[in-house]
Amino acid sequence: MRPAEDRRAGDGGVLRFRPAEVSSASAARGFVKSVVEEHARTSPVDERAVMDLMLVVSELVTNAIRHGDGLAGFEVAVEREGLRLRVHDYSDTVPAAAYGPGTLPQTHEGSGYGWPLIIRLTREIRIDRRREGGKTVSVLAPLT
Repeated sequence: MRPAEDRRAGDGGVLRFRPAEVSSASAARGFVKSVVEEHARTSPVDERAVMDLMLVVSELVTNAIRHGDGLAGFEVAVEREGLRLRVHDYSDTVPAAAYGPGTLPQTHEGSGYGWPLIIRLTREIRIDRRREGGKTVSVLAPLT
């Protein structure tokens, strides 16, 4: 496992990203749950926000596996505003829906709900290309 990476937060503080060796949405949720439980010992956490967070984790990791040529990495950092997720995959393709309005599909086609849910439940969606190929999807999910 790689050591945690520091990065400047929006408020000038330092974010400490914690990488996790996960290969499924279930494992990613388990890791996030442990981070949230640790954070909840000293800070308020809203249970409904945590349920929304778990849905976002599932969608992002599943998207990386199904549409991003595989999951290349998963990291989290606690911020004042919530939990920052970074999901790395191997595809250079940026999903068009990621910058959409978050409108749910009009008919049930079996898919197409992921990005609208992510857009509705998170803040600060960012997609960056990785030097080694692929992309990183970063979102901020509120905890309160």
